[in-house]
Amino acid sequence: MALSRRQLLRGAGLAAAWIGGARAGAVPAPAPAGHAAAMAKRRPVPLPRPLRIAELPKFVDPLPVPPLAAAVGTAPDPGRPGRTVPLYRVAMREVELRVHRDVRPTRCWSYGAGVPGPTFDVRSGQPLAIEWRNELPAKHFLPIDHTLCGADARLPEVRTVVHVHGARVPPESDGAPERWFPHGGSRTVHYPNRQDAATLWYHDHAMGIERLNQYAGLFGAYLVRDAVEDKLGLPSGRHEIPLFVFDRILDADGQLHYPTSGVPESPWVSEMYGDAILVNGKLAPELEVERTAYRFRICNASNARFLYLALSSGSPFVQIGSDQGLLPRPERVATLSLAPAERADVIIDFGALGGQSIVLMSQAFQLMRFRVAPGPAAGAWQVPAALRDVPRTPRTAAVKTRTLALDEYQDATYGMVMLLDGKRWRDPVTEKPVLDTVEIWELVNYTGDTHPIHLHLVRFQILDRQKFDIDAFRFEHKMQLIGPPILPEPAELGWKDTVQAHPESITRIIVRFESYAGRYVWHCHVLEHAANEMMRPFEIVRPGARRT
Repeated sequence: MALSRRQLLRGAGLAAAWIGGARAGAVPAPAPAGHAAAMAKRRPVPLPRPLRIAELPKFVDPLPVPPLAAAVGTAPDPGRPGRTVPLYRVAMREVELRVHRDVRPTRCWSYGAGVPGPTFDVRSGQPLAIEWRNELPAKHFLPIDHTLCGADARLPEVRTVVHVHGARVPPESDGAPERWFPHGGSRTVHYPNRQDAATLWYHDHAMGIERLNQYAGLFGAYLVRDAVEDKLGLPSGRHEIPLFVFDRILDADGQLHYPTSGVPESPWVSEMYGDAILVNGKLAPELEVERTAYRFRICNASNARFLYLALSSGSPFVQIGSDQGLLPRPERVATLSLAPAERADVIIDFGALGGQSIVLMSQAFQLMRFRVAPGPAAGAWQVPAALRDVPRTPRTAAVKTRTLALDEYQDATYGMVMLLDGKRWRDPVTEKPVLDTVEIWELVNYTGDTHPIHLHLVRFQILDRQKFDIDAFRFEHKMQLIGPPILPEPAELGWKDTVQAHPESITRIIVRFESYAGRYVWHCHVLEHAANEMMRPFEIVRPGARRT
């Protein structure tokens, strides 16, 4: 069973978690009056004239490589009075994207001129500022659901705020969902870049319409480098390429279609899956490669689709990094499983594949083709035995363990809402870790989905996962664990900022809440789930403050 597919809940919903006995939690109310009628109305509207993806020839367009962002001047450094930092200026605009040679140009939104936007290539410890400018149209071209939290019809239709996903920044620079600015506005944000080398990315995070803004094309790469990475001699220059993989629905005219529920006043749908999977904005592109090693920074920029990447040759990827930087050592993996927002830093060595064509697959989808040059190899590359010291945080370092439910509840309007620990966005903050302390978060997933859970600001390590008997919980209110805890895969042993919380399982992570005090966000990165309302604030408090 694909882990990203929904399983309908039985009955009126699940109670909140019982762990190691009875732990009281928010119990959902029975299905309200009118629920059955609301469910009957919520049937996704089919696209009358879809683009016939299967009939398009594959591998006829070259893979686009996003340009590098360039500084345009300097700005005052708020952390060092009297000094300046490089200033970048990025305008969000409506553009036409040619997704395929035989498809009409597609209207998209971009941080610049293409999708994805320009790549920021920055150094650890070297701060910078970015002026984000909202030069988008005043009207949205995708269907806004004004009943969702933060999407009130009285607000400007086109609102944006940029979150650099994985960045260690003060709260005012984090791109919090409610810190949006409207069409015609701008905001200059400072990024200290005080963190290890990592594959980060930036994307829209505007409350209530994030899923639409990202779907329209608002995302790009933010690569942090440091001296540890420099010493490894990894492939670079033209041999290092970001790959953004994302699915969309296109109509016969090549235009983006975002599905709706069939209920005009509340068009939200629980997940978005498309049959057009693009790589760097192209359908089934081709990359001509030399007979040498290439480094690919892969990001799943889909709203809801999980990727299961493999090479048609059967060759493994050499994974050298995950969300928050390098792994302790390279790992050979046959399949890369990437939830929305997860990243993988991989090496593919084409040295022994002269003259061959290799297809990057995700299950039945052919995503792109690598066409390897014939002739002699361009150069051998030796895989380092070790990459970076990633000391494991001991469980004994944790000062608190939080047990947090991931659950779905019946709702008269939507059929369901998705909540973190039974609470909505605007409920009082209940997670208040103390600055520079360590906590264990147990994510107890009562649903049939895998939820990619992202914590802003911090990086963490996965401790383990453990299945439990969902029927024993449902019908007897007992938490019965199944088997011993399952340790993370070797490719999960690096630092993470997004974790796959598997269905009917407890996923345990250990987190140090460091660098800054203030309010941040944790949420499911299936964007439709976060919109309704699988997103909560947490607040890092200073020592001596009241914690919860």
